[in-house]
Amino acid sequence: MPDPPPNPSPPPRTTTTTTTIRILDGGLGTSLEHNHGISFTPSSSPLWSSHLLVSDPATLLLCQKSFAAIPVDVLLTATYQVSIQGFAATKTAEHPSGIADASHIPPFLDKAIQIAHEAAKARTPCAAAVALSLGPYGACMIPSQEYSGAYDAEHSSEEALYLWHRQRMELFARVVPPVRRRITYMALETIPRLDEIVALRRALAAVPELSSGIPFWMSCLFPHEDDDNTPDGSSPEAILGAMLDPALAEEAVPWAVGINCTKVWKLDSLLRRYEAAIRNLLHEGTVERWPALVLYPDGTNGEVYNTTTKQWELPQGAAEQQQDRVPWETQLTQAVRATEARGNWPEIIVGGCCRALPSDIKRLRDALTN
Repeated sequence: MPDPPPNPSPPPRTTTTTTTIRILDGGLGTSLEHNHGISFTPSSSPLWSSHLLVSDPATLLLCQKSFAAIPVDVLLTATYQVSIQGFAATKTAEHPSGIADASHIPPFLDKAIQIAHEAAKARTPCAAAVALSLGPYGACMIPSQEYSGAYDAEHSSEEALYLWHRQRMELFARVVPPVRRRITYMALETIPRLDEIVALRRALAAVPELSSGIPFWMSCLFPHEDDDNTPDGSSPEAILGAMLDPALAEEAVPWAVGINCTKVWKLDSLLRRYEAAIRNLLHEGTVERWPALVLYPDGTNGEVYNTTTKQWELPQGAAEQQQDRVPWETQLTQAVRATEARGNWPEIIVGGCCRALPSDIKRLRDALTN
C-alpha cells in the first residue's frame, strides 16, 4: 500500500503517540438542504449535490466553507454523484436539452476542485486537505440505490460496473490542471456491492492519469438492523478481502478502508470484525501492513431514508426513544476511542455522512479534542 503524501494540515490536537486522528467533513447534500434551503428532485437536479457546480457555485462554496472553518482536516469535493448520464439530464440556458456532450463536463469537475480548495482555506492557519469524492453507480440512479445495491440489468456485473466507473474516471483524467496534482486523497464511497469494490479498483488502475500516486480509501455501508452485511449480503470479511487483496488489482490497493452511511451504534461491532479480518489477511500474507481507517457514519438519530418519499423518517415506535438517545458525537467518539485503544490503526479519519451538519461535526471535534 502506498504511504500517504504529506498532509497540508498541521498535526491536529487529537494526535496521540500511536494514532493520528483527523477530522473529516459531514453530509454535503443534507447540509445544503437544511442550512441553505436547497431542494433536490430527480427532474430538476439529477446530479443532486453536484448540481450546484452548474446552478449555484456560490452557495456550494459557502456550505463547504462552513465545514472547513470548524476546522476540519479533510474536505470532500462535491463530485459524489457526478455521472455522464446526470449531466446529460441537466438542462441549463446554454444547454437547454442537457449537457449531453461529455467534452463539456471536465470544466465543471475542475470547478468542484477549485471550490473545495477555496473553501479549504477557511481552515486556519493551514488549509484543509482535499479529497476527491466518487460514489457508487447506485448513487447516480433515480431513485438512488446505494442503500439497496439493486442495480439495473445493464450494470449488474463486475465487468459492466468496471466500464461505467472507468468511463467516469476518464472524465476526471481530462481535467486541466491534472486532478492528481491538486488533491491529497481519493474517496471511493458508500459501496454497496462486493463486485463493485473490485470493479472500482480495476477502473482506478486503468486510469493512472487520475490516480497515480494518490492514496485512496474505499468505504462500504452496512444498513441492515439485524446483521453486519453490506446491501448485497457480503460480510465485512469478504469486503475487506476484495478491497485489500493485491491479486485483484495490484496497481490499486487502498491506503485506507472505511465505513460510511451506517448507523453510529453499529460501528463498534463492525470495527471489531474489520480488525479481526485484517489480522487474518496479515497472517495469511495477503497484506503487508495495517491500513488507515476512515469512519463517517450517518448523522441521523434513528431516522431512515425513504427512497420513495425522499425523506428521512423515524421508524414506527422510534419517536418515544429519542429523548433517551446518546448524542451522535458521543457515540462516535466512544467508537473511535475504543478502536484507538486496541492500537491497530496508524491513522483514523473521522467525520459524518448524511444529516451530519457542520454543527454536528463541530461537536464531534470538540468531543475528540477535549
